[in-house]
Amino acid sequence: MSKPFVQQASLFDESVKLSSSLSRWPPESLDLDDGWKLLVTEFLSSPAGLGLTDRLVKALSAGKTIFPPEPFRALSLTPLDQVRVLILGQDPYHQPGQAEGLAFSVAPGVRIPPSLRNIFKELAHSLGIPASDHGSLVRWAEQGVLLLNTCLTVEAGEAASHAGWGWEHLTDTLVTAVAKSERPVVFMLWGAQAQAKKHLIERIDLTGKHLVLQANHPSPLSAMRPPLPFLGCGHFAKLGEFWNQTGQKHIKW
Repeated sequence: MSKPFVQQASLFDESVKLSSSLSRWPPESLDLDDGWKLLVTEFLSSPAGLGLTDRLVKALSAGKTIFPPEPFRALSLTPLDQVRVLILGQDPYHQPGQAEGLAFSVAPGVRIPPSLRNIFKELAHSLGIPASDHGSLVRWAEQGVLLLNTCLTVEAGEAASHAGWGWEHLTDTLVTAVAKSERPVVFMLWGAQAQAKKHLIERIDLTGKHLVLQANHPSPLSAMRPPLPFLGCGHFAKLGEFWNQTGQKHIKW
């Protein structure tokens, strides 16, 4: 009986740690593999990156609360050469304690947001996998699922508040880098912002090596809307069929 208790305590500690906001910018060090680190470093020294830094520093100096505490966590958990799936979100959750630096994911112990509940529903529909009792997708990230938002920070309580600040320059570069992968990658583009990145993949993948799947955003506001409803899209089943065709190891969702 003691082992589950220890695991629960560990999850709680992680939840508390990740519930804090960004404390400083830029980070003192980048805990990234060489592939990501080069791209991020080049971005931070570019005009777009310097402009982003200026705005973030001013916002923090003015006492603004910015989430998540680790904007590059998705890259830290999923090295460039290990990316097998790219799920592209919009911007981080903007309520306290939610964002943990991975698209759609929340720290253990945090109530599962509606969009993630719909993702779990689609997993159950496609593959018969029961919904998780927590919303952390770290286990996905550690298997090569890059959970990337198009914008990596947000002000507390203000959705899309950092859109247009410069993050899009970096995330376009990251998507392009994944499209250059020698191994087949599955791109899951959910919602208009994610689908707008499709051209970045197509201009690299001229032979159709990768699989690009599109659907509405899993938010309850759009998950059932035509022409590409998220619920019932079958993306996880299609991904599994693609792995069978390409001889790759399946993700343990």
